[in-house]
Amino acid sequence: MAALGLLGAVLVGCGREAVDTPPAPPAKEPAATTSPSPRASAAAAGPKPARVPAAPPTMAPGPGGLTPVYTRRAKGAGKTTAKRAEKVVALTFDADMTADQGPRAAEGEHFDNPQLIATLRRLRVDATVFMTGRWAEEYPDQARSIGRDPLFEIANHSYSHYAFASPCYGLPTVSTPDMADDVQRAFDAFRDAGAVNVVPYFRFPGGCYDDAARRALAPAGVTAVQWDVVSGDAFAQDEDAVAEQVLDGVKPGSLVVMHCTRSAAPVTEQAIRRIVPELRARGYRFVKVSELMRG
Repeated sequence: MAALGLLGAVLVGCGREAVDTPPAPPAKEPAATTSPSPRASAAAAGPKPARVPAAPPTMAPGPGGLTPVYTRRAKGAGKTTAKRAEKVVALTFDADMTADQGPRAAEGEHFDNPQLIATLRRLRVDATVFMTGRWAEEYPDQARSIGRDPLFEIANHSYSHYAFASPCYGLPTVSTPDMADDVQRAFDAFRDAGAVNVVPYFRFPGGCYDDAARRALAPAGVTAVQWDVVSGDAFAQDEDAVAEQVLDGVKPGSLVVMHCTRSAAPVTEQAIRRIVPELRARGYRFVKVSELMRG
């Protein structure tokens, strides 16, 4: 993404073994029978079917079929007061690469950030990666690894990382008739890379959109996801400044936008090493966008 500036053992109840019963009386009474133990009954019943994961939550289309836009967990969301006040935050990372940046990657520019992903794993942080299809094509092994790790889910950041509304930070623009196809092409790239944990969420490149773009995306059936906390990590050189901007902005239910691109966001991994422990010390729990939206 061009600089915004503003911008994761079933317990079997072991029943006691059946107690031996005395011999049946010799008279005409029927012999007593011994009921099978819970363990034996479970074995006879065979293995339980695998639980089907719940489908990721989505929002209903807006008026006229407009693609819905989600920004953060609403203050009143949740079935109980405790749920509404729950200290959860979703960290999201945009894995940006535009369709025409292949030559720059070939010359050695790094649009990935494996150290950031390793740090999120080490710290056990659930997160959502908004990935472009072009990024998945450039780094298929990383896309597959991220997309098979239960800590993460992959969401759609378009194939081309071209703007869906103009002007948008100098990005080239996708023509309106091609917008839904561009999104589908990214989903195809994730599938081809072998990613499994893919959710039906979309983030507009540059965060730029209008009603025409929301209408054009309707056939894709996605929920657009924005943010309420801008990390400021794009092209930043001071990790403490990035960390402080996030720490100052986070509230219960917040959704933070960051980047997973070494060349465009070189200090994000260092900032995460401060952000995560400080938010945990404040009582926050890290969730993926799908869990935040489910609340």
